[in-house]
Amino acid sequence: MVPVTLPLLAFAACISMKSHNYPETRRVDHSENLHGTVVSDPYRWLEDDNAPETEAWVKAQNAVTFGYLESLPGRERIRETLTGLWNYERWGLPEVKGGKYFVSRNDGLQNQSVLYVLDSLTAEPRVLLDPNTLSADGTVALTGSHPTEDGRLLAYEISAAGSDWEEIHVLEVATGRKLQDVIRWVKFSSASWRKDGSGFYYSRYDEPTEAEKLSKANYFHKLYFHRLGTDQAQDVLVYERTDNKDWNFYGEITDDGQYLVITSSQGTSPKKRILYQPLSETGAPVVELLMDFDAAYDFVGNEGPVFYFRSDLNAARYRLIAIDVRNPARDRWREVIPQSDATLTGVSHVGGRFIAHYLRDARSEVVVFDPAGRKLHTLALPGIGSASGFGGDRASRETFYTFTSYTTPTTIQRLDLGDYSSTIWKEPKTAFESDQFETRQVFYASKDGTRVPMFITHRKGLKLDGKNPTLLYGYGGFNISLTPGYSPAVAGWLKLGGVYAVANLRGGGEYGEEWHAAGTKLVKQNVFDDFIAAAEWLIDNRYTSNRKLAIMGGSNGGLLVGACMNQRPDLFAACLPAVGVMDMLRFHKFTIGWAWTSDYGSAENEDEFRALFAYSPYHNLKPGTCYPPTLITTADHDDRVVPAHSFKYAARLQEVQSCANPVLIRIETRAGHGAGKPTSKQIEERADMWTFLAKHLGMDVE
Repeated sequence: MVPVTLPLLAFAACISMKSHNYPETRRVDHSENLHGTVVSDPYRWLEDDNAPETEAWVKAQNAVTFGYLESLPGRERIRETLTGLWNYERWGLPEVKGGKYFVSRNDGLQNQSVLYVLDSLTAEPRVLLDPNTLSADGTVALTGSHPTEDGRLLAYEISAAGSDWEEIHVLEVATGRKLQDVIRWVKFSSASWRKDGSGFYYSRYDEPTEAEKLSKANYFHKLYFHRLGTDQAQDVLVYERTDNKDWNFYGEITDDGQYLVITSSQGTSPKKRILYQPLSETGAPVVELLMDFDAAYDFVGNEGPVFYFRSDLNAARYRLIAIDVRNPARDRWREVIPQSDATLTGVSHVGGRFIAHYLRDARSEVVVFDPAGRKLHTLALPGIGSASGFGGDRASRETFYTFTSYTTPTTIQRLDLGDYSSTIWKEPKTAFESDQFETRQVFYASKDGTRVPMFITHRKGLKLDGKNPTLLYGYGGFNISLTPGYSPAVAGWLKLGGVYAVANLRGGGEYGEEWHAAGTKLVKQNVFDDFIAAAEWLIDNRYTSNRKLAIMGGSNGGLLVGACMNQRPDLFAACLPAVGVMDMLRFHKFTIGWAWTSDYGSAENEDEFRALFAYSPYHNLKPGTCYPPTLITTADHDDRVVPAHSFKYAARLQEVQSCANPVLIRIETRAGHGAGKPTSKQIEERADMWTFLAKHLGMDVE
């Protein structure tokens, strides 16, 4: 039975007994029996983000949260510091097509980076597309851009208010004129042009209703070809699987233009299926190449009918293999670059060479190989940091890459493929005094003895007296590696006197598939044990204390913070769970949540239900417990991890909190999971987070 809706006016009038004026959140007598266990879900109604009562709840919660934050000392000073640190020129990696260089640039405080085109590396940049002109509040983001082979046309994707839904548009590079082509309801895709520029391949879902577009589960991904100048309704369906609703498809044209390679994923598993379509003859069928779904197969490039893949088949830390599609029997596969003791995280096929990117203890190493797999060159990198990029094609004589660290802003480097010399193309000038800070890497033992790496960054000369305000960050999932990288937000934290620690937890990809699998499904608790052990190490080694230690994570990292806070509320002085997956029994019922069952498992299966229910943040909050001060952050347009996760968790945490520590939820409007968030909103959000931490970690910020 659903009780009568609480009137809007009642929200403002409700006063908590714990000294914070939380809105009263209606409880519903709702429960269900899952595998013999009765599970209560008293805040199920908050899943309806279109309901007037939910909208009123959001408004009331924000009023309490922002009222609290505005009362804290130093908020304006922190905002000013962050604004100054964000205000520096930032360039993206150039993409070369038709002799032109396509590159993004942000002058510092622009809400969205602008796309430019240059006729040479020394030419004056010309604005090609400025997404800041597409919305008054800067919430329409350019999420991808794809020039044709001759550089004459550009397909680009835009997203509004942080949604995963995208539209593809086309413009003429010489004039900037927008063409009539518009592709809608695109998600988890990009545009891959045919070499003649006649059209492009993309993937989409069927059009949802207005009420369902931010929450309905996304199934039946379909691959289409759009011929330039035609209406989307005329697009040709290239591939679909009506018998497998959870297969996603990504189409990519090979460098020589002879093949369409179709990569099929299922959930977030690194395993792939590979199909291809020869393009030399009209109407050629799609050919199934690798359909066993037994390993990762990441397409790298081709030499005619020989396809190259980065794969973890019989190589947990990955290797490069070659498959001749004319005779693809497994006993004919050829190993090009064997597995090493470092994790092969990516390979580029550029200028007739393979550029291999490795992670060794979460730090970048880059090695160049010839087509036969012989080592040609090892790139010299300037210390503990991360390199990325190395794009191009077989005819390229140059490629570009970035290098960054926790204390070094991202530089853009040009690599000459003739002599392998690197020169800096763009080097930012910031207000951050990099030489006053340092990063060290340590290793600690988790609960079961597993050796886990952690980066710690702080001002030089730090005293290990247990009194340093410290922020511990983690993720631990989906084969994603946390590597060193500069952030103006983190720079602001360091300038405030904070220590910043990043733990490379199991579930990530730092040490290959075995490391990833050790933090999934029935052994997901390993991830939380790793994070708790990192916190204990920082305390034991006198970097900080439990009264000076905060934890933070987003998305899967939000789950991490929620679970660890539930399990060890005594260990932390403040918690920042962002856009977290908090209801582990229902995440698979919304948008793309079903895809995460490859990492989490599903409550539909009894053994996985037991594991999920044991740590689900929403379900494991206990009455009578004093939880740390908590600032939950989410957004109303998050259609990746729907905001109901955070809504329900906040409501339950406010209900059970037994002490005066605040439990607040900050709900951003016209924003999503994080991608494309305007600079202004990023600064405001981080200023509020750091102000909250400064208050509860006892930092002097006035």
